Amino acid sequence: MQNPKVFIIIGPAGSGKGTQAKLLCQKFGLEYVGSGDTLRARQKVGDFTGRKLAKIMKRGALVPSLMIADIWINEFEKLKKRHKKVRGIVLDGWARAILEAELMDEALNWYEWDKNVKIILLNISRKESYNRLTKRRQCKKCGQLIPWVGEFKKLKKCNKCGGELIVRVDDTLESIKKRLEEYKNQTIPAINCYKKQRRLIEINGEQSIEDVFKEILRKIK
Repeated sequence: MQNPKVFIIIGPAGSGKGTQAKLLCQKFGLEYVGSGDTLRARQKVGDFTGRKLAKIMKRGALVPSLMIADIWINEFEKLKKRHKKVRGIVLDGWARAILEAELMDEALNWYEWDKNVKIILLNISRKESYNRLTKRRQCKKCGQLIPWVGEFKKLKKCNKCGGELIVRVDDTLESIKKRLEEYKNQTIPAINCYKKQRRLIEINGEQSIEDVFKEILRKIK
């Protein structure tokens, strides 16, 4: 397809990147490539890198850009094999440091997906991020992540399969604090680069899920 849509969704942990990314996929018929899902899948390979990823992610540290770039290549190659069927992609939670932002630009250029790229920042405060991360839950049965926003706060069981809701393994207090520090030290400089390039679309992430999505749709036109 000529000039497929590419959305890069960034923001602090708990800002709703995954939720909004999947809504964009549904709206425009796009492919989803999520950092969390992809990295957790890589852990399950069981090799040296898989085991080390598990340790790093458990304590909330950033995965080295070397490994991130390798994962992008694997995912993009899979999508390239289905070239005519891919209308576009939504990249959830990638480009978390200046080097990764530069590598992402190079990767999108290499794979010829660089003509229609939109970078969306979901802005929430550090306090809101901490609050959401310490209270969000995950379905033990199907793995769906239940955000601590709106009507989701009232759920006692998974709204998809009725499974038990538990705290996600990597949502420990120590891990959450580490992730927020990494965002401040590593991701915000990358965000500032996008701002200087006038490529950043800023969204108020502290609204309801529906209102966040409406603002995204309004600003990407």
